[in-house]
Amino acid sequence: MAIQDLFRSDLKVVNIGLSSFNQALNDSRTPSVHVAWRPPLSGDREAWAVIEKNKTRIDEANERAMRIILSGRPVLTGMGRAKEVIPGMRDDLFLHAGPPITWQRMCGPMRGAVMGALIYERRAKTPEEAVKLAASGKIAFSPCHEYGAVGPMAGIISPSMPVFIIDNEETETQAYTTMNEGLGKVLRYGAYGEDVVERLRWLENSLFPVLQRAMAKVGRIDLKNIIAQALHMGDEVHNRNRAATSLFYRALAPAIVRTSEDAETAARVLEFINGNDHFFLNLSMAACKATLDAARNIPGSSIAIAMARNGTDFGVQLSGTGRTWFTGPADVPDALYFPGFSKADANPDIGDSAITETGGLGGFALAASPAIVQFVGGNAEEALTYTKRMYDITAAEHTAYQIPQLNFRGTPIGIDVRKVMATGILPFIDTGVAHKDPGVGQIGAGVLTAPAEPFIKAFEGFVASLKGGQVSLDLNRVKSAKVKS
Repeated sequence: MAIQDLFRSDLKVVNIGLSSFNQALNDSRTPSVHVAWRPPLSGDREAWAVIEKNKTRIDEANERAMRIILSGRPVLTGMGRAKEVIPGMRDDLFLHAGPPITWQRMCGPMRGAVMGALIYERRAKTPEEAVKLAASGKIAFSPCHEYGAVGPMAGIISPSMPVFIIDNEETETQAYTTMNEGLGKVLRYGAYGEDVVERLRWLENSLFPVLQRAMAKVGRIDLKNIIAQALHMGDEVHNRNRAATSLFYRALAPAIVRTSEDAETAARVLEFINGNDHFFLNLSMAACKATLDAARNIPGSSIAIAMARNGTDFGVQLSGTGRTWFTGPADVPDALYFPGFSKADANPDIGDSAITETGGLGGFALAASPAIVQFVGGNAEEALTYTKRMYDITAAEHTAYQIPQLNFRGTPIGIDVRKVMATGILPFIDTGVAHKDPGVGQIGAGVLTAPAEPFIKAFEGFVASLKGGQVSLDLNRVKSAKVKS
């Protein structure tokens, strides 16, 4: 085409980068195509040279990791008290969500949950006594993840709490999680009043024995199958669990009726589960945990097998770097807030529930759950966009978890830190929001992308492991790599 012909033809505009530039073209009715390009998170040529040199090794390790993850078969097999079934659990140990943290650095809702748990355990009679005991050094704190467990929001698991036992039948990996308390002022959101403790004791003394007897009769409940069905029914099994809870209810209700001591007890248990649409959340988290933990410690694998937040730090673990945590400050979610609250009241993101996104659910499967997007402040079109974007940073599509709205395409799974760094696209998470002060509870729900710093550190730690560097496997140690400017 001659230059004069170019000036006589209609403009064809391709906008790369800032979407605001494309909006100006749209406002002027100029046809354009917007390319959602982001700069890579790392421009370290030496690091990328190491990645390229080891490409075959990494690809093979990732293929192995994904075979293990995709073949996982998480099933619920039973229940027990935490100190009796979680290996290493003891009377002075309290587990929490996210990477390691001390009492001094804990955020408000996590402190509130610890206080409530100490009162529940009868280690303290008042909030003041609980604070004193928690700060005394007589109570040990450790991440749920380091004990094969997960917990939503503050994620506190204390010794007497009943927990579900989830087995990965393909690999014999186990995971543990508490029963979901429901909504309102609850321990996981940092509330610790008398009503919170009373509910916890009802869970222990009434709900737990009924479910334990029912599970003994049923034997096993296939969680993978429930999750797959729930995705077809409008759940993403993180912030929306209505279908999954209903399917779980159907699987267990007959056994509850047959094994309960009386009809009234059975009715109260069934009413509680039926009235708590989030009851399955803890089970979906533990199903992902049991599945992903089987792919730990594969040398050369760049696949993330855990993302978790403690309300102060956001942490990432990779398959190829052992149990090292790569951390950075947690962000405050963009959310729809309950009346009377705003972002100024919100605590930074908190909870182990991002294990669902790590497992290809939650925000990664948001396209399957159009009903939830208004609850977290978006629309159906955005939900499709969020899910589609996650395919660019993952290693595979799930063979069992499929999205009807995407012509039954498998959910994106297997976050590859190489792809995160190369594309600048960060994992997308939907989440609940806790008040920043202890004792208040939930104030909204929303969405956010994971912060960049933990992934930059994870990338550097991964490169160091490829070069033969030492990566700490200490269970209580946080990896501290410098972020390149």
